[in-house]
Amino acid sequence: MIVRIMGEGQLEIAPDDLSALNTLDDELEAAIESGDEATFRTALHGLLDNVRKVGRTLPEDSLEPSELILPPADAAMDEVRKMLGDEGLIPD
Repeated sequence: MIVRIMGEGQLEIAPDDLSALNTLDDELEAAIESGDEATFRTALHGLLDNVRKVGRTLPEDSLEPSELILPPADAAMDEVRKMLGDEGLIPD
């Protein structure tokens, strides 16, 4: 799966890593629902850090279509809330 972190670039994520990312996505969604800015910030950074950790960075000149687009680390809670689909940022 090709994931784009806005402002950073694309990474290829192996299917085996999606389960762990979904757990972090659920934590992010819960933080948004609670309106807790500190928990939201921690959850967003945790998700993005994990994507960077497990993902393989694609070359900047790669033209692969992104299957998922994630917000930048400095995104506001309202911005991320608008990006959430029925299944969060990362579908199950």
